[in-house]
Amino acid sequence: MEVIQSIKKEKTGYLLTTKSGLKMTISEDSLVKHRLLKGSEVSEELLNQVKEEASFDIGYQKALNYLSYQLRSEQEIKDYLKKQEISYPQIVKIIDKLKELSLLNDQVFAESYVRTAIRTTDKGPQGVKEFLMKKGVDGGTIDEALGLFDHTHQLVLGKKLTEKMLRKYQQKSQKERTNKIRQQLFIKGFHGDVITQLIDELEFDEEEDEYSLLVKQGDKLWRRHERLDSRKRNQKMKQSLYQKGFSFDDINRYIEEKEMELE
Repeated sequence: MEVIQSIKKEKTGYLLTTKSGLKMTISEDSLVKHRLLKGSEVSEELLNQVKEEASFDIGYQKALNYLSYQLRSEQEIKDYLKKQEISYPQIVKIIDKLKELSLLNDQVFAESYVRTAIRTTDKGPQGVKEFLMKKGVDGGTIDEALGLFDHTHQLVLGKKLTEKMLRKYQQKSQKERTNKIRQQLFIKGFHGDVITQLIDELEFDEEEDEYSLLVKQGDKLWRRHERLDSRKRNQKMKQSLYQKGFSFDDINRYIEEKEMELE
């Protein structure tokens, strides 16, 4: 038998201490249920029962608090409670109770995230899927939720992203901008057919002079390589400018004009 030496109120419950030095945090419900008072004698069996109840009650309150900030996936709750040192059997019970009260539902979580992603992010369906997979949501639930992310939504979001990328890389060649936009759409997780349609619908400024863009890029490269002999310099210039998406005709024209300036 153990004798309760003290019971002190704490932030997470009550700290029960026995005369033998045993300490445990218990909930108010357990305190009332088992009529635990200072000086009471308690059996080891009852203490173990109280300890299990405390683990559940404290873990449940922690889970409720964690859920109060935003929706969570089942895996997130499990990982959080594990970090809080709640025993696995109690975690299972807590998860079951949260589900019973409709406070935890991966389908609702996934659909909510898809809607939020459509409104507030530039992620495509694959990007959204990868996020939900990291949260431990199963593939079937994810695929069902992604039904909300239809072709029209992808085009609207993708259009915004392509316009942003066009502004960001406006000093680069049309070919390089196109490649960067295609790459970014892929990274963000848009479907291949959507990417193709968005690329086909790209609109470049009609007044834009591709050769003027080449000159700006070329002048920077020329200054970088001007100390090289003409053959090596021209080779590097052609290679770099071609990789940036400019045509060979424009590149040769630029180099010829620069060499004429030197003469």
